[in-house]
Parts: sequence; C-alpha cells; structure tokens
Amino acid sequence: MTKNRFAVGLFFASVSVFIWGITFVSTKYLLHSFSAYEILLIRFLLAYAGLWILRPKMLHLEMRNEIFFLLAGFSGVTAYQFMENLAISYTSASNVSIIVSICPIFTAIFSQIFLKEKNLTPFFMLGFLLAIFGIALVSFNGVVVLHLSPKGDFLALGAALCWGVYSLCVSKINSLNLDSIQATRRIFFWAVILMLPIALFSIVTGASKPGSSSQIAMIFSSAENAARFSNPLNWMNLAFLGLGASAFCFAAWNIACDALGTVRATVGIYLIPVVTIIFAYFALGESISFMGAIGAALTIAGLFVSEIKKRD
Repeated sequence: MTKNRFAVGLFFASVSVFIWGITFVSTKYLLHSFSAYEILLIRFLLAYAGLWILRPKMLHLEMRNEIFFLLAGFSGVTAYQFMENLAISYTSASNVSIIVSICPIFTAIFSQIFLKEKNLTPFFMLGFLLAIFGIALVSFNGVVVLHLSPKGDFLALGAALCWGVYSLCVSKINSLNLDSIQATRRIFFWAVILMLPIALFSIVTGASKPGSSSQIAMIFSSAENAARFSNPLNWMNLAFLGLGASAFCFAAWNIACDALGTVRATVGIYLIPVVTIIFAYFALGESISFMGAIGAALTIAGLFVSEIKKRD
C-alpha cells in the first residue's frame, strides 16, 4: 500500500467517523418535528437524489452483482438503522452504543471466513477488548448503571451483525472497481425501496412515535406540515444527515474501505462514541467525567493496538 493511498483512506475514514459522531445532535433536534422513521426515509431520499445530481449517469450491472448492492442496502442501511432505532426504544442509548460498537469483530470474523483474510490476531483481540471497555466508560460517562434488556440488547447485537454483513458486501463491491458515487447511490436505491414498507407501516400505525395511536392526522394536516417543512433549521439538519452523513460519508467510507481494507477501516468505528462525547462537551456544554476521559483514552489505545501486526 502506497503512502498516498493510505493517507487518502485514513482521511476519508476520519471524516466519516467525525461526522457520524455528531449526527445525534441533528437527529435529536429533528425528533421534535418528525418521527424516527420519517427522518430515516427523508434522509436517504435526499442522499439518493444528491448522488444523482452529483453523478447523473446510469450504473449498469450484471444481475449476479446486483445482489451485493441489494444486500448492502438492506444490511447497512435499512436493517441496521431499523434495529438500532428499535433497540433504543427498549434499552438505554448507552447499552446500544456499546453493543453496536462491537461490529468490527463481526467484520473481522466474516472477512476471515468468506474472504480468507487473517485479521483475528492476538493484538486485534486485545485492541478490541480495550476499545469496548473504553467505549463502555465513554457511553456511561460517570453513571455506572447497566440496565439489561434482552429484547433491546439483542436488537442492538443484530444491528452490529448487520454492519458486519454490510462490510463484507462493500469488500465485494469495491472489487468491481466501480465509481464510488454510483455504487453508493445503487446501495441507497435498494435501501429506500426496502425501507418504504417499514416507514409506511410505522406512520399508519403510529409505531414510530411512542404514545401516539396514529400519525395520519399529522401527515395530512396542512398546518402541521407547513410548520415543520417551512422551518429552515429542519431543512438544514435534514440536509446535513442526508447529504453529509449519508451521501458523502457512505461514499467516503467505501473509498476508505477500498484504500485501507474493510477491517482496518471498520475499526475506526470505535471512535464514534469518543467523537460524540467530545462534541457534546463543546457544542452542548455536557460535562466529561474522569471515567469518560479514561474511556476515551482506552478506546484510542485499543484502536492502535488493533493495528499492530503479528510478526512471522
């Protein structure tokens, strides 16, 4: 691997992790006006449209390769986001943050089984344990209260498993040497198609908003829609999530995986909770406890330890 290629991969991975780490602010603001599933659907519709504007050219694929894009859209977007959102409704956000952060281990396992890559070294496992312990400290940030909820925790585990499948699909997609923007757009196409039934069901039944029997009245209320869709801050946050955190970051992540290797890039996901706690400190004035600071240091140490290569 050349230094330039490594630097490009590291840059795109770092930017993606940073942006994904601060998306919670936008989502938290939008939840005052939209349901979680409305945000999700609008976010990826904007991302899909944005990538079409950026690269208005049809991508032609053989049917045998289309399955990898369908699986990527389902596992990395539709299923991952759905299970993560649902998990938060059953268990604490801290639990979900910790459990979802184990996705690099699934990526390494799948890569070793299906791609014959040897990633499960002693250093990788040690780094994984250090990072997960650090993430736990960061997520609780001084409040040592673990609320076990089998349903929510298993959903979070399912989300981590889905990201491992997505990473495997990305490895296969990158091997086709396609334009990264067109490839990401095709992934989003399948994600939106598969997302529509879930979003429509949640809107009709009111399942996307706890305590609400139905959102049909709100959807067809011109006054309600005029208020939320005319709010410029709503559009700024939707644009950030759709065009920044989705369109740009997913395309950038695919480039990072191609340049660094899927497993090495995915290990960077350990840092998302660290970015979140630091950003919350500067942007929202939330405090960082001593435990949170130690957790951030352990997480970063785990990231570096994971990168140590075993000598033959």
